[in-house]
Amino acid sequence: MPGARVRVGVLGATGYSGVELLRLLATHPGVELAYLSSEQYRGRAVSDVHPFLAGIVDAKLEAPEPDAVAAAADVVFTALPHGAASAVVAALVRRGRRVLDLSADFRLHDPAVYARWYGEHAAPELLKEAVYGLPELHRDRIRGARLVACPGCYPTGALLGIVPLARAGLIREPVVVDAKSGTTGAGRGARVEQLFAEVNENFRPYSIGTHRHQPEIEQELRTAGASAPIVFVPHLLPVSRGILTTIYARVSGGTPSLAALYEKTYAKEPFVILRGDGAPPELRDVRGTNRCVLGWRWDAASATAIVVTAIDNLGKGAAGQAVQCFNLMHGFPETTGLEAPALAP
Repeated sequence: MPGARVRVGVLGATGYSGVELLRLLATHPGVELAYLSSEQYRGRAVSDVHPFLAGIVDAKLEAPEPDAVAAAADVVFTALPHGAASAVVAALVRRGRRVLDLSADFRLHDPAVYARWYGEHAAPELLKEAVYGLPELHRDRIRGARLVACPGCYPTGALLGIVPLARAGLIREPVVVDAKSGTTGAGRGARVEQLFAEVNENFRPYSIGTHRHQPEIEQELRTAGASAPIVFVPHLLPVSRGILTTIYARVSGGTPSLAALYEKTYAKEPFVILRGDGAPPELRDVRGTNRCVLGWRWDAASATAIVVTAIDNLGKGAAGQAVQCFNLMHGFPETTGLEAPALAP
C-alpha cells in the first residue's frame, strides 16, 4: 500500500451519495479529506448538516470552484446533480486532476445518445475517454484512467447479472430487468412522490420504458456482445436503501451450466457473492456494503435463466463502487475501506 495519503476532494458532499462517500473515506487509511463542497450548505461544517459525522468529519463546506478544488486535492469525487457535473469535471481534468464522477454526465459514450436522454453535453470531448467504472467489467482501464464515470445503481445490479450470459453468447431475445429500489436512489431533494406518506405502505413502478438508466445498460451489454433489447421496469420500494433486481433471460442452445458460467466470471471478485440456487439474495445481505449478492434459477419449461442480484444503491450502486475504483487508480488493495459486513438487523 502506498505510504503517503492521497488528498481527496468530495463535491456535493451533503447529498446521499456524497455523505456515503464521507462515511467510507473518513476511515480509509490512504485518504486525506482535503476539500468538501456543498452549494446549499456552503460555509457550514459538514457535521452541522449531518451530525452523525461530528468528531469524524468536521470540515467546512466550500463552493465547488475548480481552481480552489484543484489546488487542495489530487483526486476528486464529484457527487453533483446530473447536468451540473460536466462543466466542473471538465475544468478539473484540464487542471490535471483525476476525477471519479458519480453523476450520469459521463456514463454514455455517444453524445447523440446522451442528448436524447439528458440534453446537450457541456464537455462532449470527454465522453469517449471516460472509463465506465464497473471494476468487474473494466478493471484494467480504470487503473490508468483520469476520468471514471461511476455507474448508476440500477445498471450495476442489472449488468452484474446479465453480462456473463452476454459474454457467453447465450442471449438472443429481449431481456426483462425487473428492479426495485429504495428511496435514496432518487436523491435528497424534496419531491412530493418521495414523501413518507406517498412511499410508506406502498409499492409502485415508474418511468416504464423511459428511465435514463436503460441506455446505460444497453451500452454496456453491447460492449459485452449482446444485441438483444432490454425491457427495463424500475419500482420504488418503501425502504431507504437497497436494490433487488430480477432478470429474466431466454437462453438459446440448450441448458446452460449457470453455476459454471457465474463461477468462472466472478470466482476472484471480492465483492460478488454467489448464492447459486441456494437462498435467494435479499436487501439485508448488502445494506451498508459494497457487495453484490447474486443467485439464479433455471426454468426448463421456458428455457429461461432467472438471475437475482442485491446491492446497496448507495454502496455498490454509488459511493462504495467509487471508492473501489479509487483504490484501483491509486494502487491500494481493492477492498481497502470497504471490508465492513452488512448492517444487521
